Formats: sequence, structure tokens, C-alpha cells
Amino acid sequence: MKRKATAVWNGSGKEGKGLLSTQSTVLKDTQYSFSSRFEEGIGTNPEELIAAAHAGCFAMKLSFLLDAEGFSDKKLNATARVSLEDGSLTKSEITLEAQVPGIDASTFENCVKEAELNCPISKALNLEISVDIKLNA
Repeated sequence: MKRKATAVWNGSGKEGKGLLSTQSTVLKDTQYSFSSRFEEGIGTNPEELIAAAHAGCFAMKLSFLLDAEGFSDKKLNATARVSLEDGSLTKSEITLEAQVPGIDASTFENCVKEAELNCPISKALNLEISVDIKLNA
């Protein structure tokens, strides 16, 4: 499987503007700029997209792992926050709120750790990853 996204940038680094589009068209000419990346401008930015990818990938991997343990009735709410420091991504902090009826804490924590280490986005990111869990069994 291959997926693609396209970025078009016009102008200088600080005053220029870019557009992002994805193969699925979920993003279609979505604005990004210096201000949307480093200030509070309108549009998205690469770090926000990485955070979305990590949260989504982690939640889906965890769901598959819980399915394998016999827990298919669940709700997972994962929020990832990535940190950009000195020009490098340094960490991704995931906050997880989960409703998994009937699961014990040990089984759940083992599945979370497995997802943290082995979702494809976690594997691709070379940074510190942490998960803060709130489980409502």
C-alpha cells in the first residue's frame, strides 16, 4: 500500500503560504504557513498532522489488540501532542481515555504498551513516546 500527499509552497519561508492535499481529498488545498505552524494562524501544520496520524494509528492498533483479547465493545479517545524543539520533533504524548467493559487493568496496560511500541507511526517516529491512561472498564 502506498499513500501520497502533495505540498505546494509559494514565497519566502516566513511570508509565503502553502497548500496541502491528500490522495483521499480529506485535505484539498488546505492552507499552511509560518503563522499556522509557529503562531496561531489559520490552517494546519506538519506537526499537527503528525499528531493526528499518531493518535489515529495508535487508537486503531490498540483496537485490533483489544479485539484479539476478546474486547470488541469499546470506545477509545486518543489525543497526541507532538513537541517541536530546536527544529526537531522530540516527543509525542498520548492521552488515552478508554471505555472497555470487563477488561482488567493488566491486560489493558499490556495492550496499550504494545500499541505504543508497534503502531506504524510509533515505529516511524524517532522520539520519546508516552501514554497517559484513563480507563473506565
